[in-house]
Amino acid sequence: MKVAGIGFRSSATAADLQAALALTGEGVDAVASIAEKAETPAMQAFARAAGLPVIALQETEIAGEQTLSCSPRIKARFGTGSLAEAAALAGARKGAPGARARLLAPRVVTADGLATAAIAERLEP
Repeated sequence: MKVAGIGFRSSATAADLQAALALTGEGVDAVASIAEKAETPAMQAFARAAGLPVIALQETEIAGEQTLSCSPRIKARFGTGSLAEAAALAGARKGAPGARARLLAPRVVTADGLATAAIAERLEP
């Protein structure tokens, strides 16, 4: 199972989120973000258009997640280096006790900086 972790600014649109996912060059089975972002109209419209389920994560589920990228702002706010990477990892493991996940690559950022995406793959225990 491949999951796209999505991070984005409040002004981002569904098209911005789609652009971030497109930059990864990967197909995914679901998208994930913290609940606050997962429930936004932009995320819901993006997921609906892409035909993907949304995995809503609690901030505690991404805190402490080891990521390839590190944004000081995100580290201070969420306790992890990259919201997109942490959400991808946590989302890939969600609902599969004992499963592990690995990032396929560091996060990508849209040219305007409004959205980020990272892909993680679930590894069965």
